[in-house]
Amino acid sequence: MKITGIKVRQVEVPLIEPFRISLGVITHSHSAIVSVETDEGLVGYGEGAPAILISGESLSGTNDVIKAMERELIGVDPTDLEKVYWIMDRTAAHSGSAKNAIDMACYDLLGKKAGMPVYKLLGGHKNFIETDMTVGIDTPEVMAAKAKKHVADGFDTIKTKVGTSFDEDLARVKAIREAVGDDVKIRVDANQAWGAKEAVRLIERLNEYNLELVEQPVPYHDIAGLEYVTKHSIVPIMSDESCFNSKDALRLVERRAIDYLNIKLMKCGGIREALKINAICESAGIEVMLGCMAEESNLGITAAASLGAATKNITRADLDAIFTLTDMPFKGGVIVEDTKKLVLPEVPGFGFIGFENEQ
Repeated sequence: MKITGIKVRQVEVPLIEPFRISLGVITHSHSAIVSVETDEGLVGYGEGAPAILISGESLSGTNDVIKAMERELIGVDPTDLEKVYWIMDRTAAHSGSAKNAIDMACYDLLGKKAGMPVYKLLGGHKNFIETDMTVGIDTPEVMAAKAKKHVADGFDTIKTKVGTSFDEDLARVKAIREAVGDDVKIRVDANQAWGAKEAVRLIERLNEYNLELVEQPVPYHDIAGLEYVTKHSIVPIMSDESCFNSKDALRLVERRAIDYLNIKLMKCGGIREALKINAICESAGIEVMLGCMAEESNLGITAAASLGAATKNITRADLDAIFTLTDMPFKGGVIVEDTKKLVLPEVPGFGFIGFENEQ
């Protein structure tokens, strides 16, 4: 099998409502959906969803990188995943969302060629993963009402964004806990908003409302600060923006700077690199969460869910982006059951069918 062409379609879908985090506000999902075509007539689909607030990538830049990679990948067997990885790596530095788009499509083709779902190719631990639901920054009253509705809909874990001020963050978590009761897990994500000593003080207060974990409390570059928080916090600490690739993961693990780690395919560049990150964490006894960008559609979520379902050390998921979009641009992929349960289809590849507006 050889790659004959890579088509890119830029897609924009409004979010149901603006989503605010400490770094800014997100109003739309912007992604580059790729179709990797082959000489055997099989087509693999992938998605690059750049998150400018997290990675600094733009949609136009992602598109340009994909086209540059196309020139190098014509004639290459897409199921030679190692070769594809190194071609992409020497074509562009970083560019996680562009690399993920092609990496995803190649795994889709591998599954189709093998006649197996991707989650089985990746390990087949199970065929589903359960996700939390995230509440963006707003007033305590609004956030509590949203959290209560999500729990009524069937979610049993709420992830809440924080990071504006000590008093406001405390009021938000207090209101959410009172609204959802004692049996619902609450995860807090500061998106780099706090200093290390401030984080330790605030986490101690926030834990009066029984937190499961705190995600990325300090700036991404402050590994010493992250280590300090982890060593002084009774609540488990998870990295997100501090880990883009396996080299970052190794550094965090060596310093025991984290208790958990959040992998996002759009950050690390795809499944191949995500597997390396998870292997490093598993060797160190550190569990992993599979996360997503708010800009992703059901394509990216399906790939992440496939990896999460397949792998035992991935014990948590924050794959709720598909619940926040006004529309799905693509048919097929992951199936939602019982609100929070993302089930992988038992068909070759990822189970993608095509764009919604195509016959």
